[in-house]
Amino acid sequence: MNIYFQNTYQRSFGTFPLTERELRDAMMIAGETGYRSFDTAQMYGNEKETGDALSELGITRDEICVTTKVHPDNFGEEAFLLSVEESLKKLQLDYVDVLLLHWPPVGGDIAPSLKLLEQAHAKGLTRNIGVSNYTARMMRDATKIIGTPLVTNQVEFHPLLNQDVLLAAATETGIPLSSYCSVARGEVFKHPMFEEIGQGYGKTAGQVVLRWILQKGVSINTMSTKRTNIAANFDIMDFTLSSIDMDRIDAMTHSGYRIVTDDLVPWAPNWD
Repeated sequence: MNIYFQNTYQRSFGTFPLTERELRDAMMIAGETGYRSFDTAQMYGNEKETGDALSELGITRDEICVTTKVHPDNFGEEAFLLSVEESLKKLQLDYVDVLLLHWPPVGGDIAPSLKLLEQAHAKGLTRNIGVSNYTARMMRDATKIIGTPLVTNQVEFHPLLNQDVLLAAATETGIPLSSYCSVARGEVFKHPMFEEIGQGYGKTAGQVVLRWILQKGVSINTMSTKRTNIAANFDIMDFTLSSIDMDRIDAMTHSGYRIVTDDLVPWAPNWD
């Protein structure tokens, strides 16, 4: 994994649940703002519009990092590679930079889909591979099943949910975490502490939350359709939270506010 990829992937622009003109306009603003990493998925139903927007950005291919994810319905041996090739067609790309398994398979046997993911890498359909929504045990098992390094486990990660078990597994396995639901779909803004902390740095509550995530060693995915928010989400590299403020935010993780449960998504595993 090269340094450019590592730095670019720290801040990705997420595309869920955007479609059509709204997606195109948001991606144009994100590109103008400085985003070079874009995250989509087969499940989102917007790979075609994402590809159209990428072609409009006017940014060379080697400057862009594109992530997509394989839907669990395509984890079968016949469907997997065909689905990835279809994703590439929609994205108008010869390869993606990161290909993820979007969810663990129903039934819990992670080996077959991991091996198919590794095949996609071997065929040059992706530069890097990873997973999403894996538990700590799955992370440990994955390193024994395939030899190709996994560059991320993309999970729900925000200051209202304790993910210390996954952070420990990331250190143990060498599989870094990346976040979705980075501001808990707005729930963090109900807590005045984040705004209070931000005032000391000249930053917004949202920027404080995103900076906390980065300082936990986790890459971030954010989505907005508003220019000011897109810019603010990107502008988080020029300050560092103190250890005191990090500890104050850490204490909030015991709120136990989890968004993605098996009531919402049938593939959700038994979380750590």
